[in-house]
Amino acid sequence: MPRITEQDKRATRTRIIAAACNLFKGKGFEQATTREIAQAAGIAAGTLFNYFPTKEDIVMALMTTALELAAEDFAKQRREGATLEEDLFLHVATGLRCLKVHRTYIGRALETTLSPLSSGSEQAEAIRVTHLENVQQTIAQHGLALSAWTVPMQLYWTLYTGVLAYWVNDASPKQEDTLAMLDQSIAMFVSWVTEQGNS
Repeated sequence: MPRITEQDKRATRTRIIAAACNLFKGKGFEQATTREIAQAAGIAAGTLFNYFPTKEDIVMALMTTALELAAEDFAKQRREGATLEEDLFLHVATGLRCLKVHRTYIGRALETTLSPLSSGSEQAEAIRVTHLENVQQTIAQHGLALSAWTVPMQLYWTLYTGVLAYWVNDASPKQEDTLAMLDQSIAMFVSWVTEQGNS
């Protein structure tokens, strides 16, 4: 039996993600079955679970790629002299733009993986950690030194996932209501964090 190479594994993983993305877009997250995803990817149903134990894990892989692209865009779009509020708003808004292609089907996955009340998968935890590290770095670049980061980051993550949950179902033109909610959430967070940093 020929040995499966890392290149073969990466190719299979890519096929699974592409097949799932097409099925999620066409049928919806709930209606697309793991059997259909495996069939569209040209693999056995059991093989799928070696790569992604759940459909939510596939969505996390799609989100990871989108958010990596968003981080690059954020770095390019930041302008000198921007306030902390402006930088944090841009950070989240850039992520929403890059996630928009997945907006119709990521809501259910967000509820079960990125919620502050859920433990989430390894991929979800990696997304959370990377995002919060970027936020901490941005805050530090604005000269705010916090003695402890746990509570501020819990507050931020709760606000961020609330914005994501609202955005998924936002029917306003160009999701303007989400952007207004994001603006208010960031303003509240920055005000609180500034007080903590100055106390």
